[in-house]
Amino acid sequence: MAPRRKSNVSWRYLVIIEKAARNYSAYSPDVPGCVATGRTRQEAEDRMREAIELHLRGMKEDGLPIPKPVSTAEFVTAG
Repeated sequence: MAPRRKSNVSWRYLVIIEKAARNYSAYSPDVPGCVATGRTRQEAEDRMREAIELHLRGMKEDGLPIPKPVSTAEFVTAG
């Protein structure tokens, strides 16, 4: 039996980062239940990247389908 190849596919997930009273929080609409926080925006972004990687790894190990990124974002001007 040939060894299994590791998938080197990378996905690009939209991450929303929000300013809270004393920190930042982050989540991805395409990865439900996966969240992260940080003292700075950059820390929240870095932790969210790690959280998504860990979350997807766990899903893969459990034989669950990996969610495909489908969310987009756009800024609009109002007023």
